[in-house]
Amino acid sequence: MTQPALKKYPVGIQTFSELRTKGYLYIDKTEYVYRMTHSNSKYMFLSRPRRFGKSLLTSTLRTYFEGRKDLFEGLAIEKLETEWTQYPVLHFDMSLGKHLDKDALNRYLHNMLENNEIRLGITTREAQDTNIRLTNLIMDAYAKYGKQVVVLIDEYDAPLLDVVHEERDLPTLRNVMRNFYSPLKACDPYLRYVFLTGITKFSQLSIFSELNNIDNISMDGMYAAICGITEEEMRTQMDVDLEVFAENLSMSKDKLLEKLKSYYDGYHFTWPSPDIYNPYSLMNAFGKGELNAYWFGSGTPTYLIEMLRKYEVTASQLGGTLEVMAADFDAPTERMTDITPLLYQSGYVTIQDYDKGSELYTLGIPNREIRIGLFRSLLPNYVQLPSSIANTTIAKLSVCIRHNDMDGALHLLQTFLSTVPYTDNTDYEGHYQQVLYIIFSLLGYYVDVEVHTPRGRVDVVMRTAHTLYIIEVKLDKSAGEAMEQIDLKHYPERFALCGLPIVKVGINFDSERHTIEGWTIEG
Repeated sequence: MTQPALKKYPVGIQTFSELRTKGYLYIDKTEYVYRMTHSNSKYMFLSRPRRFGKSLLTSTLRTYFEGRKDLFEGLAIEKLETEWTQYPVLHFDMSLGKHLDKDALNRYLHNMLENNEIRLGITTREAQDTNIRLTNLIMDAYAKYGKQVVVLIDEYDAPLLDVVHEERDLPTLRNVMRNFYSPLKACDPYLRYVFLTGITKFSQLSIFSELNNIDNISMDGMYAAICGITEEEMRTQMDVDLEVFAENLSMSKDKLLEKLKSYYDGYHFTWPSPDIYNPYSLMNAFGKGELNAYWFGSGTPTYLIEMLRKYEVTASQLGGTLEVMAADFDAPTERMTDITPLLYQSGYVTIQDYDKGSELYTLGIPNREIRIGLFRSLLPNYVQLPSSIANTTIAKLSVCIRHNDMDGALHLLQTFLSTVPYTDNTDYEGHYQQVLYIIFSLLGYYVDVEVHTPRGRVDVVMRTAHTLYIIEVKLDKSAGEAMEQIDLKHYPERFALCGLPIVKVGINFDSERHTIEGWTIEG
């Protein structure tokens, strides 16, 4: 019988006061709040992927600046803060400002300004432009309360992200947002603290082009774990439910920790950095007692898939690692020349290593949840089948491979691929190589393509728990020719020390039928 979790996990709750008053688990990040608000930086920006705790951090800052000391009882900041000064706080949540045209976006901004005016008891002064209205609001709040004003802007880039691939709409909406943010520099004497969160940096917004003293703490080691959940935080603040969770899944606590790490861990936003778990997925998993793709399943942004198509990113490119300079991935999205900045800032790849000498960062997919989710999203670019058929086939493939039945797996693939791919250009071997890469990756195994050996390159290498498969792909030739190439170039010698039995697989595809024509397998 499944036992309920002992703690209350705040899935989707982003309001600090609600967590604290209703008994939900709160992973204590208040030491960071104190550090942020007592630094030399008056303007701060933090970039993190969606559903990573940015909104909760912003809400925590608002509660702190409102001087609500009682809500911080027992937390780290209680021992650090002595004054608890109350400030007028302007809080803008841009997350609902999506899919809007110019007029609708202006109405949305006016509505948020009005909400802040009502909350602070400020009489609206007549103003047609959002920048004038924001300027008036800051100055009137300063005059009424006799204190400098705090401005918190959550998801500042949300109105722009979904049109980042649309050259027509992006400049128009960017100008609307630039106009709105422009008072933040001119109102400097009236401001105590300004904090913005977002996913990416839009360099042509005034907040970055004019506020040249804004402190971008996104890759600052001091704030590496400001959002997300560390291994230590999970083992201590969530430890009470680890035993219950493990029992519900009929596995040991150590095995569960291994699974949680594989599914949700692996994020690094600087280097060195503690391992960061995806908080949305981890909270869901503990709350529901199941391991699922919660973060990826909550919605893959349309703009990501569009940009992957625009930059013609192959599955194997996405699944491998990249060595890049910081400027190549911590870069403004609208100026990017490849997909790397968007993949990193959106949380689909993360920092895996850093070489101080060359200043090169190694980026890669952080965990199983993201890897499987990304490849499921890419599969429709290669084969046109209903998702229900694809998911069922992949599940059956998994059973075959797990039982060393490559012949059965290829029979299933032959049927599965008997369809017309979305892409017109399928008359080259690389297309089918990518199809195999995606499908085998969806099974959860290590897969690589174009693996170098002393005498050539292996098309596909797949490693399971019990077997290493060397796969050669041909198009409109024969499976025998594929096997001959494996033998002629002595590919297995490259992997002789892998410690696993090696199975050679030659596959020939038929370009007219878009599926496997034949195969041969040698153990």
